[in-house]
Amino acid sequence: MNGDILLVALIIIGLIGRSNIITTAACVLLIIKLVSLDRYLPTIERRGLELGLLFLTMGVLVPFASEKISLKDVASMFTTWPGILALLGGAIATYMNGKGLSLLKIDPQLIVGLVIGSIFGIIFLRGIPVGPLMAAGITAFLLKVFTFLFDKLR
Repeated sequence: MNGDILLVALIIIGLIGRSNIITTAACVLLIIKLVSLDRYLPTIERRGLELGLLFLTMGVLVPFASEKISLKDVASMFTTWPGILALLGGAIATYMNGKGLSLLKIDPQLIVGLVIGSIFGIIFLRGIPVGPLMAAGITAFLLKVFTFLFDKLR
């Protein structure tokens, strides 16, 4: 019953914060629970991230499929400062996502803070949620920084 109440709270928060993704996700999970399809929740938990990343990657790659990006555009990624910085940013983000995934495997209860933090970011900072992996990656980085700083202060 607590899970249902939390999902309803997330739906309300998502509506207030105008986050269609959080609202829809919470609605779908609530429906799955209410129609007694709970047995699929472990599969959704295990494979949902992969499926979400698949659709996210497909969405990002659509300009290639629709030929809105040419070979000339791709070549400029290796010859211009913005392109080189985009390559570097992509590599760093991917590395941080991997660290975030590792952190979530070690400490899965952090997802609660990541979701609530994402909701705050949506509501108060007008942010866009791109997923828990980047938030977990940033959290892993912040944990290392805080550990480094506080170990030095002792």
